[in-house]
Amino acid sequence: MKQVLSQQEIDSLLQAVESGEIDAKGLDEKEQENKVKSYDFRRPVRLSKEYISTLNMVFEEFAKIAGNILSTQVRTSVGVQLASIEQVSFDEFVHSVPRFTLMGLFRSVPLEGTQIIEISPQLCLQLVDLLCGSTEIRDNIDELSKESFTDIEMAILEEILSNFIHSFELAWRDVVEIKGTLDSTETNPQIMQTMSPNEPVVLVTFTVELYGVKTFINLCVPYIFFEGILEKLSLRNWFHSEKETDHTDSGKIEKSLHSAPVNMEVLLGETVMTLENFLQLELGDIIPLDGKTSDPLILSVEKLPRYFVKPGLKGKNMAVEVLQYIGGETDE
Repeated sequence: MKQVLSQQEIDSLLQAVESGEIDAKGLDEKEQENKVKSYDFRRPVRLSKEYISTLNMVFEEFAKIAGNILSTQVRTSVGVQLASIEQVSFDEFVHSVPRFTLMGLFRSVPLEGTQIIEISPQLCLQLVDLLCGSTEIRDNIDELSKESFTDIEMAILEEILSNFIHSFELAWRDVVEIKGTLDSTETNPQIMQTMSPNEPVVLVTFTVELYGVKTFINLCVPYIFFEGILEKLSLRNWFHSEKETDHTDSGKIEKSLHSAPVNMEVLLGETVMTLENFLQLELGDIIPLDGKTSDPLILSVEKLPRYFVKPGLKGKNMAVEVLQYIGGETDE
């Protein structure tokens, strides 16, 4: 971690540059040298920048869906934002996780590998409090000294994990159809043996804001998960303008629409009557309407006026004859 200078040290450096004790040009050259980063050939980057761009879109969609589902569940606004996507080893992920946390291990059929979603203990307890009827959340880190969840808390948290897994399914639906299943839960990352320490994984970090308190969620996806769908992660496959239209799908949609029922109504006319006259109505009374018998009637489809029609009979049933298509809405 880079050293953070105090304000006094910064002022001293500025004075040294102004007096000529420190060469500003040398500082620029040193800064250029510091831009060089070491590369570990034993653990090469597996996914290119193009694939990472696609993953950005997928996991931004995950953040939106998870935020909406979580907001509905706790009945208050929950903001979930994508913070970063990194390619690290499984060992690095394990050592970056707190000693006590909540981890849900799940599989996504038909893709390979075990994915891990890790929720910070502070967020876990906040959600449990809200789901149990509390109107306040814990924002004091000193209150989070516990080392295990109770059975009731775990039952609530497993439901929350299931909602995150469902969000994961929905986020990938434009790439591949998957079905997520929660295998187990863990609270101690040091005892997990699901992957080898050098296994490459994609670590996705999300920030969660609840009542002004920011916490985090980590999503660990092994590289083996992406091996079968690398071609689908290419942006060219997503935005290929020359892609042929699948007429089979269009035919299925058209066929489904043909069998959809629609409501049709014909209005004979309207009138205004006092409540006194209405209460005195008897069998055989005649009620004058506002239109003439020679005027065409309006046929409405799903409450929208579409045709002028003429009333009549067909056999023993009342019917109308279509005279003219008027389309759209009218003021009548």
